[in-house]
Amino acid sequence: MSEHFDVLIVGAGISGIGSAYHLKQQCPEKSFLVLDALESFGGTWLTHTYPGIRSDSDLYTFGYRFKPWLGAPIAKAAEILDYLGEVIEENALAPHIRYKHKISSAAFSRDTNLWTLEAARADTPERLVFTCNFLWMCQGYYEHREGYTPDWPGMGDYKGRIVHPQTWPKDIDLKDKELLVIGSGATAATIVPAIAAVAKHVTVLQRSPTYFIPGRNINELVEMLRSIGVDEMTIHDVARKKILYDQDQFTRRSFEDPEPLREELLSGVRLFLGADYDMKHFTPHYRPWRQRIAFVPDGDLFQGIAAGKATMVTDEILRFTEAGVLLKSGEELKADVVITATGFNLSVLGAIPFFVDGAPIDFADTVTYRGMMFTGVPNMVWVFGYFRASWTLRVDLLGGFVCRLLKHMDENGARRVEVAIPDGDKNMEILPWIDPENFNPGYLMRRMQLMPKRGAKYEWQHTQDYWREKDELPAIDLDGPEFGYV
Repeated sequence: MSEHFDVLIVGAGISGIGSAYHLKQQCPEKSFLVLDALESFGGTWLTHTYPGIRSDSDLYTFGYRFKPWLGAPIAKAAEILDYLGEVIEENALAPHIRYKHKISSAAFSRDTNLWTLEAARADTPERLVFTCNFLWMCQGYYEHREGYTPDWPGMGDYKGRIVHPQTWPKDIDLKDKELLVIGSGATAATIVPAIAAVAKHVTVLQRSPTYFIPGRNINELVEMLRSIGVDEMTIHDVARKKILYDQDQFTRRSFEDPEPLREELLSGVRLFLGADYDMKHFTPHYRPWRQRIAFVPDGDLFQGIAAGKATMVTDEILRFTEAGVLLKSGEELKADVVITATGFNLSVLGAIPFFVDGAPIDFADTVTYRGMMFTGVPNMVWVFGYFRASWTLRVDLLGGFVCRLLKHMDENGARRVEVAIPDGDKNMEILPWIDPENFNPGYLMRRMQLMPKRGAKYEWQHTQDYWREKDELPAIDLDGPEFGYV
């Protein structure tokens, strides 16, 4: 026995919930189901429980365009979960979501024009089968079960405890401990202020520096509009547009005028650390925005350093010792607990085995249409957000696109849609998913070979340019040469 739905949405995190909202609002006649392997909604915000867990971008743009955000711009995980829970409750989405359903395979048949998904229950031995006309992949882009920890020499010799933030243990006690945090990205910037409050001392070891944006965790425009009685939906819309405008200017400057921007970022850090601090620890060798830049609310990371609760070290690990790590410089950093804030493992479409007409799909052999559809894979869209802007911006954009596509298919009696490179573009250069000269975080570089390919023409790549896509995606010609219907 199997259950059939018009649309299956995979994932009940911020992408899946947003997609379900748009589908219900724009295509109310469609039956749909959301499947998630976890025990509840939230995705990242449910699985990540390390101290201080918070967003690294503002909730006016990380939140949905249709629901006002009422709190501080940078929000804690619990606040984000509350917000998502409100979206589910206010839009009666709960009956459409099933948790503890892990998908084991997804197969499309061009004979029936249906997807067949097999799933296993996490809480019973039951195995289930679902069919659908259209598959909406919203499962995120990394492995939830474990983060990425390099295999350093001597790790087995270390007598203390090694912890990755993604799998934070409930039984750990950091009070009055010497802590070593390895890494300097958004996770480290989040966790260090939280654990420095209880630890004896925190040392942050980084191989290379990272850019940060320190600032007050308040939006003055929002507070002003609120004080004069403007309604919350209008405030949300205005704040969102203003932030996006500012981000667009910031991104353009990172390409066109990077040195003054670089100095502005460093100056913001100096305000907290003082003129005598050795800024080598916060002066990257690359231009801004080649990796994601995290906002540090109220400069809490830098306040901890200035107060002596945390220390930055820029060096490389030679090996672990019984007491800590030995650096290439010869210095040994001793620690009771080592926290590896070293990133995550990229996962392409949840590492689910995909098949089309019985043949396995290797997404590395496909070419992406605007980073959301793939050659040779019918009736499916993948939500992959933005690196240089809030992830959820693309959830809203693709929500509109998918619903428009579904209506277009219904109006024309089509049961299958498939993208293909038009004859005029057959000779274009095929390239890796993203240009490493423009954006090169470690998690992408480590597993780039698993990602779909991009074409030299921008229609055949994920441009990461929200400010272009916000106008182009709603205007895509659904009868263009890229689309084939049956």
